[in-house]
Amino acid sequence: MIDFRSDTVTKPSKAMLDAMFSAPVGDDVFGEDPTINELQEYTADLFGMEAALYCSSGTQTNQIAINVHTSPGGEVITHVESHVYKYEGGGIARNSGVSVRLLDGNRGRISVDQILPWMNNPDDVHFPLTQLISLEDTANRGGGAIYDFNEIKKIRAFCIDHVLPLHLDGARIMNAMVENGVDLKDYGSQFDSISLCLSKGLGAPVGSLLIGKKDFIKKAHRVRKVFGGGMRQAGIIAAGGLYALKNNVERLKEDHANAKALEGAFNEMDWVDHVLGVETNIVVVVLKNGELRDQIIAKFNQKGMTPMPFGPGMIRFVTHLDISASDIDQTIGVIRSLVL
Repeated sequence: MIDFRSDTVTKPSKAMLDAMFSAPVGDDVFGEDPTINELQEYTADLFGMEAALYCSSGTQTNQIAINVHTSPGGEVITHVESHVYKYEGGGIARNSGVSVRLLDGNRGRISVDQILPWMNNPDDVHFPLTQLISLEDTANRGGGAIYDFNEIKKIRAFCIDHVLPLHLDGARIMNAMVENGVDLKDYGSQFDSISLCLSKGLGAPVGSLLIGKKDFIKKAHRVRKVFGGGMRQAGIIAAGGLYALKNNVERLKEDHANAKALEGAFNEMDWVDHVLGVETNIVVVVLKNGELRDQIIAKFNQKGMTPMPFGPGMIRFVTHLDISASDIDQTIGVIRSLVL
């Protein structure tokens, strides 16, 4: 099986498992797990930030951040296709009691010019207080699109001027970093909080980190407890994330090269309208005849390959560390052989 459904399906390598099985552990609720402490310190230092908090998932880190940054009745500005809005079970409303202002930017990305008109007047009681701006890099629904760092800096300056926190859903931020060449500390300095997922392209089995200033992480620690996210001897899984950050970042370029190869093959096909320009490890194929989507997916399934439907007339392939160059060659052969 060549599993293109997501980069969350990866299995730990033997080296990662060895690191996990030999990891020293302690009670993290008491702050005594040495492996988790090392992971948190290592990650915070990578981004030039003061502290980090290990959590079970990217959804949890995002929802904790939103809860800390906002108060009930406020409003979050984000993209209409953002993960924090679309794929987190309505958590913004349920967990934090805030509403959302949804913007429809280019491939999952929003610009400072789009944000400005939707800043609510704090003196007008008819409107919720704008309390947070949330970005996603890379943008999943945008086909793994990378933010222009200059645009991020403009948004940051806007947030400073308006005394607004800026959060990043950086589930696949390392995919962006190996492509855009931006220094991690320079990048981290643009945000008040960052959610970094370890269980996607980095290949760890579980876990995400929330990164920010010490006082922010102190508040986040309390919210994690309220959300039921406290873990005990979790160093055994945190070790997988630490291994991933130390060993699996640069190899993300291999996933991107594999995705580009798929993009080239799909663009040769007369049944493909276009492919969203591949920037990282996500390939979104837009069909000329959207009604053929499920039929095409079934043909791939018959060949032992598992892409996913990604909306009307669209199919998504995600490359990752468990998909080899030979797997890509085999897939390209299937693409070129399809008769519709």
